[in-house]
Amino acid sequence: MKPPTPPHSHPSRPTQATKRVLLASPRGWCAGVDRAVAAVEKALELYGAPVYVRHEIVHNKYVVQTLERKGAIFVEQTDEVPEGSIVVLSAHGVAPTVHTEAAERMLTTIDATCPLVTKVHKEATRYANDDYDILLIGHQGHEEVIGTTGQAPDHIQLVDGPTDAAKVEVRDEAKVVWLSQTTLSVDETMETVDTLKTRFPNLLSPPSDDICYATQNRQIAVKKLAEDAQLVIVVGSRNSSNSQRMVEAALGAGADTAYLVDFADEIDEAWLHGVTTVGLTSGASAPDVLVDSVLKWLAGHGYTDVETVKTADQSITFSLPKELRRNLRTQPVDDL
Repeated sequence: MKPPTPPHSHPSRPTQATKRVLLASPRGWCAGVDRAVAAVEKALELYGAPVYVRHEIVHNKYVVQTLERKGAIFVEQTDEVPEGSIVVLSAHGVAPTVHTEAAERMLTTIDATCPLVTKVHKEATRYANDDYDILLIGHQGHEEVIGTTGQAPDHIQLVDGPTDAAKVEVRDEAKVVWLSQTTLSVDETMETVDTLKTRFPNLLSPPSDDICYATQNRQIAVKKLAEDAQLVIVVGSRNSSNSQRMVEAALGAGADTAYLVDFADEIDEAWLHGVTTVGLTSGASAPDVLVDSVLKWLAGHGYTDVETVKTADQSITFSLPKELRRNLRTQPVDDL
């Protein structure tokens, strides 16, 4: 049975000739992304360019290019940052070894790790200290997974989906816990957990949900769009895990087609053939300016009727990293 639709959000039924856009709410930047991008911008204001950023601050091509124009320099490894420089650590989090490397190079470190990722790091450390085997559900090679694994590498093994769950071996079936990457598909994660619980009945769950509120809210919203839209467009970059999962969620919820685009000019007019209703949303690292450009492109192709489909209220905010707050004593964080 489908959950009840919020009374103010159910899309109206179009006439046969109407071309319309269903615009998801919430969509776009989450609190962790907003905080991370603001951290780089404030560091540039306080210290001047260049400010180095270890890895992409968030997984969005437009955001990275915009910050580069302002004076940010993105690097993949700590040893690419000149000694004594300022380095911002990305929202995805890093292993403790990265902090050690930064200290050895006398870098001024600004840690922009999303607080929800930090929560998972603390859980991993605590369970490792209690000598649990930690099954980390996530995608191989993703920066967040690398950072979380680095918190307790001797205790963590990666489980990349339900198939991987069948291969897991643990030391003591009475001391096993699962954690997850914060940007996963909720449905696939729970399928993986169910497989693990079949093998390990005593498997512990994290004390609170590891998949972040913004990821879950955006997946719920895109599923709602997919009930009425033949085509769903997700604005986001291809290396954005949460954006990729939204495309999958749309297809799983009934959309005929769903595509991920960075920019409006990537949309293929052929996608619109026979389509009266387009669903539009964006990943948690995509700014609204990109959505606005897609709306403009769609309007130019006859899709001028835009209806917002709201599935949740979202008002969470995070303060800037403590390293920056020390230098902003006279400016309220809420105004940043």
